[in-house]
Amino acid sequence: PPDLVYPDVAFTFSEKIDKRKMRKVAADALKELFDAAKQDGVFLAGVSGYRSESRQTTLYNNYVDRDGVKAADTYSARPGHSEHQTGLSIDVSGTDGKCAAESCFAGTKEAKWLADHAYEYGFIIRYPEGKESITGYKYEPWHIRYVGKDIAEDVTKKDITLEQYFGSAVPVSK
Repeated sequence: PPDLVYPDVAFTFSEKIDKRKMRKVAADALKELFDAAKQDGVFLAGVSGYRSESRQTTLYNNYVDRDGVKAADTYSARPGHSEHQTGLSIDVSGTDGKCAAESCFAGTKEAKWLADHAYEYGFIIRYPEGKESITGYKYEPWHIRYVGKDIAEDVTKKDITLEQYFGSAVPVSK
Protein backbone atom coordinates (compact mmCIF):
# COMPACT_ATOMS: atom_id res chain seq x y z
CA PRO A 1 0.00 0.00 0.00
CA PRO A 2 1.24 3.51 -0.78
CA ASP A 3 0.23 5.03 2.58
CA LEU A 4 2.19 2.85 5.02
CA VAL A 5 3.33 4.69 8.14
CA TYR A 6 4.88 3.83 11.49
CA PRO A 7 2.12 3.84 14.15
CA ASP A 8 3.02 5.86 17.24
CA VAL A 9 2.64 2.85 19.56
CA ALA A 10 4.87 0.46 21.48
CA PHE A 11 6.27 -2.61 19.76
CA THR A 12 7.98 -5.70 21.15
CA PHE A 13 11.13 -4.75 19.23
CA SER A 14 12.95 -1.47 18.63
CA GLU A 15 13.98 -1.66 14.95
CA LYS A 16 12.14 0.54 12.44
CA ILE A 17 11.38 -2.19 9.94
CA ASP A 18 8.46 -3.00 7.63
CA LYS A 19 6.56 -5.13 10.14
CA ARG A 20 6.12 -1.99 12.23
CA LYS A 21 4.12 -0.29 9.48
CA MET A 22 0.39 -0.04 8.83
CA ARG A 23 -1.79 1.97 6.51
CA LYS A 24 -2.36 5.45 7.93
CA VAL A 25 -6.05 5.00 8.78
CA ALA A 26 -5.30 1.76 10.66
CA ALA A 27 -2.21 3.23 12.34
CA ASP A 28 -4.22 6.19 13.66
CA ALA A 29 -6.96 3.88 14.96
CA LEU A 30 -4.33 1.61 16.54
CA LYS A 31 -2.90 4.54 18.48
CA GLU A 32 -6.37 5.34 19.83
CA LEU A 33 -6.89 1.69 20.76
CA PHE A 34 -3.53 1.40 22.55
CA ASP A 35 -4.10 4.72 24.38
CA ALA A 36 -7.54 3.56 25.57
CA ALA A 37 -6.10 0.25 26.74
CA LYS A 38 -3.41 2.10 28.68
CA GLN A 39 -6.10 4.20 30.41
CA ASP A 40 -7.63 0.90 31.54
CA GLY A 41 -4.29 -0.37 32.84
CA VAL A 42 -3.67 -2.69 29.88
CA PHE A 43 -0.39 -2.21 28.06
CA LEU A 44 -0.35 -3.42 24.45
CA ALA A 45 2.49 -3.70 21.96
CA GLY A 46 2.65 -4.41 18.26
CA VAL A 47 4.27 -7.66 17.17
CA SER A 48 3.83 -7.78 13.39
CA GLY A 49 2.00 -5.38 11.10
CA TYR A 50 2.70 -5.01 7.40
CA ARG A 51 4.33 -7.97 5.70
CA SER A 52 5.52 -8.05 2.08
CA GLU A 53 4.71 -10.98 -0.16
CA SER A 54 8.35 -12.04 -0.16
CA ARG A 55 8.43 -12.04 3.65
CA GLN A 56 5.19 -14.04 3.73
CA THR A 57 6.71 -16.51 1.27
CA THR A 58 9.67 -17.06 3.58
CA LEU A 59 7.48 -17.48 6.66
CA TYR A 60 5.00 -19.80 4.98
CA ASN A 61 7.71 -21.98 3.46
CA ASN A 62 9.41 -22.29 6.87
CA TYR A 63 6.12 -23.37 8.46
CA VAL A 64 5.53 -25.90 5.68
CA ASP A 65 9.04 -27.30 6.16
CA ARG A 66 8.45 -27.60 9.90
CA ASP A 67 4.80 -28.76 10.08
CA GLY A 68 3.68 -29.72 6.57
CA VAL A 69 1.26 -27.95 4.22
CA LYS A 70 -1.96 -29.11 5.88
CA ALA A 71 -0.94 -27.81 9.31
CA ALA A 72 0.68 -24.62 8.00
CA ASP A 73 -2.51 -23.72 6.14
CA THR A 74 -4.39 -23.58 9.46
CA TYR A 75 -2.23 -20.81 10.89
CA SER A 76 -0.40 -19.11 8.04
CA ALA A 77 -1.68 -17.52 4.86
CA ARG A 78 -0.18 -18.58 1.60
CA PRO A 79 1.93 -15.91 -0.11
CA GLY A 80 -0.31 -13.33 -1.78
CA HIS A 81 -3.19 -14.06 0.61
CA SER A 82 -2.00 -12.64 3.92
CA GLU A 83 -4.01 -9.86 5.52
CA HIS A 84 -0.71 -8.44 6.72
CA GLN A 85 0.03 -7.49 3.09
CA THR A 86 -2.92 -5.07 3.17
CA GLY A 87 -1.38 -2.99 5.95
CA LEU A 88 -4.71 -3.23 7.82
CA SER A 89 -3.82 -6.10 10.17
CA ILE A 90 -1.47 -6.39 13.08
CA ASP A 91 -0.57 -9.02 15.66
CA VAL A 92 -0.47 -7.61 19.18
CA SER A 93 0.62 -8.72 22.63
CA GLY A 94 1.34 -7.23 25.99
CA THR A 95 4.39 -4.99 26.20
CA ASP A 96 6.38 -7.83 27.77
CA GLY A 97 5.93 -9.87 24.57
CA LYS A 98 4.88 -12.89 26.61
CA CYS A 99 2.70 -15.23 24.56
CA ALA A 100 3.13 -13.05 21.44
CA ALA A 101 1.37 -14.84 18.54
CA GLU A 102 0.97 -17.94 20.71
CA SER A 103 -2.15 -19.70 21.97
CA CYS A 104 -1.38 -18.73 25.59
CA PHE A 105 -2.19 -15.12 24.64
CA ALA A 106 -5.89 -16.08 24.81
CA GLY A 107 -5.74 -16.22 28.61
CA THR A 108 -4.18 -12.80 29.14
CA LYS A 109 -5.82 -9.57 30.28
CA GLU A 110 -4.61 -8.03 27.02
CA ALA A 111 -6.56 -10.57 24.95
CA LYS A 112 -9.67 -10.04 27.07
CA TRP A 113 -9.41 -6.28 26.68
CA LEU A 114 -8.99 -6.59 22.89
CA ALA A 115 -11.99 -8.91 22.62
CA ASP A 116 -14.12 -6.47 24.62
CA HIS A 117 -12.96 -3.18 23.08
CA ALA A 118 -11.22 -3.56 19.69
CA TYR A 119 -14.44 -2.89 17.78
CA GLU A 120 -14.77 0.53 19.43
CA TYR A 121 -11.70 1.58 17.43
CA GLY A 122 -12.60 -0.12 14.15
CA PHE A 123 -10.80 -3.45 14.69
CA ILE A 124 -12.05 -7.02 14.87
CA ILE A 125 -10.49 -10.19 16.16
CA ARG A 126 -10.11 -11.57 12.67
CA TYR A 127 -9.92 -15.28 13.46
CA PRO A 128 -12.33 -15.84 16.36
CA GLU A 129 -12.63 -18.94 18.46
CA GLY A 130 -15.07 -21.53 17.17
CA LYS A 131 -15.11 -20.09 13.63
CA GLU A 132 -12.20 -22.06 12.20
CA SER A 133 -14.38 -23.84 9.63
CA ILE A 134 -15.44 -20.44 8.27
CA THR A 135 -12.18 -18.50 8.36
CA GLY A 136 -9.90 -21.45 7.63
CA TYR A 137 -7.55 -20.43 10.42
CA LYS A 138 -7.17 -21.41 14.03
CA TYR A 139 -8.23 -18.99 16.76
CA GLU A 140 -5.84 -16.04 16.87
CA PRO A 141 -6.85 -13.60 19.63
CA TRP A 142 -3.76 -11.51 18.82
CA HIS A 143 -4.55 -10.87 15.14
CA ILE A 144 -6.68 -7.77 14.70
CA ARG A 145 -7.91 -6.31 11.43
CA TYR A 146 -9.01 -2.74 10.81
CA VAL A 147 -12.41 -2.64 9.08
CA GLY A 148 -13.79 0.69 10.36
CA LYS A 149 -16.03 1.30 13.34
CA ASP A 150 -19.39 0.49 11.71
CA ILE A 151 -18.36 -2.90 10.32
CA ALA A 152 -16.34 -3.74 13.44
CA GLU A 153 -19.32 -3.08 15.70
CA ASP A 154 -21.67 -5.11 13.50
CA VAL A 155 -19.29 -8.08 13.25
CA THR A 156 -18.58 -8.04 16.98
CA LYS A 157 -22.15 -7.56 18.22
CA LYS A 158 -23.46 -10.30 15.91
CA ASP A 159 -20.53 -12.60 16.81
CA ILE A 160 -19.81 -13.31 13.16
CA THR A 161 -16.73 -13.40 10.95
CA LEU A 162 -15.81 -10.99 8.18
CA GLU A 163 -16.73 -13.75 5.71
CA GLN A 164 -20.20 -13.98 7.23
CA TYR A 165 -20.57 -10.21 7.26
CA PHE A 166 -19.91 -9.99 3.54
CA GLY A 167 -22.02 -13.07 2.82
CA SER A 168 -19.19 -15.12 1.43
CA ALA A 169 -19.01 -17.71 4.20
CA VAL A 170 -18.20 -20.94 2.42
CA PRO A 171 -16.98 -23.54 4.92
CA VAL A 172 -13.34 -24.32 4.26
CA SER A 173 -13.39 -27.59 6.16
CA LYS A 174 -15.89 -30.17 7.35
